[in-house]
Parts: sequence; structure tokens; C-alpha cells
Amino acid sequence: MIQKAIILTAGLGTRFLPLSKVVSKEFWPIADKPMLQYIVEEAAASGITHIIFAVPPGSSMISDYFKKPAKHLEKILKARKKEVPLNRLKKLEETFQNISFSFVEEKEPLGDGHAILQARRLVGKEPFAVLFDDDIVESKIPCLRQLVAVFKTCQKPVLSLHRLPKERLSFYGIAGVEKIANRLYKIKKIVEKPSPEEAPSDLTIVGKYVLTPEIFSYLEKLTPNARGEIILADALSKMINDGKLVYGYEFEGEWRECGNLQAYMETNFHFSLQHPEYGQKLKQFLKEGENIR
Repeated sequence: MIQKAIILTAGLGTRFLPLSKVVSKEFWPIADKPMLQYIVEEAAASGITHIIFAVPPGSSMISDYFKKPAKHLEKILKARKKEVPLNRLKKLEETFQNISFSFVEEKEPLGDGHAILQARRLVGKEPFAVLFDDDIVESKIPCLRQLVAVFKTCQKPVLSLHRLPKERLSFYGIAGVEKIANRLYKIKKIVEKPSPEEAPSDLTIVGKYVLTPEIFSYLEKLTPNARGEIILADALSKMINDGKLVYGYEFEGEWRECGNLQAYMETNFHFSLQHPEYGQKLKQFLKEGENIR
């Protein structure tokens, strides 16, 4: 059983400047809740009981949001008989009441692999999940739960895979694969941002993984890249080159990316239109706007 997950939130958010100077990207809203909440909800729905956040120095927003009771605010809402917002606060607390939260600081943004290394002591010798804060998957079965099910069988690292059209392959890490079963692949190599002609497949690696503690020794031995970063994909590539088995699973669901401004806007737009209370009203608003033009 995978019980621990590292959620990476320590990036600079340079694609989202200047707003990311004051509001961390992971707290940008997707419909009516922050981006990060979708990731934490996925972890909770996948059996995770301990979440470790990799955060920049001095960051307290995540702790305040998920751990700090809003007693003063609740008291005011009760006094003013504001039942709807009060119930929203209570629902947030109840959703995560069985999850423990820990935090590790990444003093400098030195790559996703470096951030994962900071959590080594808290992870210990157990297999664990890694989730990026800006990769949301919309699916009937949570994406991480799908990966955990595969891991139970293979007991080796499992990467999440998603097919992309040829013209988008050069923006992502692409997996060279050997098919084993329906949706299940052996990863043979990882190529970062290849040209469409050089891409080894059309399967991109999405920011959701189940890993074994062996990854830590590979990460700590890595030579930083030209930008001074330690990258998880490089460590996984080294494992593969050493003959270690690494699997990829083409998950069932739709990838709702938030890693750049356009993708974020599209994802926010999508979930807003799906909102159970406001979605139809927004669709009507858009329809009326088209008529006005």
C-alpha cells in the first residue's frame, strides 16, 4: 500500500509572472478551489495518508490552507448565520482530516529531483508517490490510484503516460516504450523535448509517479545539468540504463494541464463550465455574449 506522497510546489512560477510574485501558482483557482486542492484530493482518494509538500523558504500558505483551523472566521460566520460559506470550510476540514501533512524546504529551486531529495528522511524506505502541483487528471478512477494498482503487481517504479498529437511532443518528456499489456509499457528511454521526427513515441510523461526508495541513491549521485538542476527524468534514465525495470501506464482519463498560462486558462475554463452550481449559468452567459456580438 502506498501511503506517502511528495507534492512538488517549490517552483518559481516564472511563466505566471507578475501575479506569481504574490500568489503562488498552486493557489490559482480552478473554478472554485485552488489548483493544489485537486492534487491533494487525488492523493486522498488514492489511499495516501501522509503528504509531504516541497515548498520554498518562508512559505506558509499551504500549511494555513490545509492545517490551520479557521476558528475565528467560523465564529464570525456562525454569528452572522452564514451557513453556506461555513459549510464549505467544514467540508474542507473533513475532507483531509485523516491525512497528515509535512513540509520540507527547498532553499533554492534546483530541479524536481533536488526537491524530492529533501523529503528522503520523511519517506524512509517505503515506496511513495510523487505528484506535480500543476497536472490535473479528470477521471472516474483517480490517476494515482490507477498507478498504485499497477505498482501492487509489478513492485517497480510506475510513470503516468498520456498520448499527445505529434505537433505537441517537442514540449514534453517523451517515453520510448515496449508494450507489455493493455495500457502497460516497459520504459526503454526518456527523451526530453524531442522534435516530432525524433520522438520515440507519442506518449508523454505526466507529473504523477509511484517510485521506490532506490530513486534517492540515483538522485544524489546525479551530476547537475547545465542549469545546475537535478532532474527526476535523468535519474530514471540512469536506472533504465543500468537495467532496472521502470514501467509506464497510459492512464484512463483526460489530462488537464496547468503548466503554462494558456493551459491554465483552458483548464480553469473547462472546470468552471462543469461546475454543478454555476456551469449552466456560465454557458448561458457565453451564449448571450455571442448573441450580443
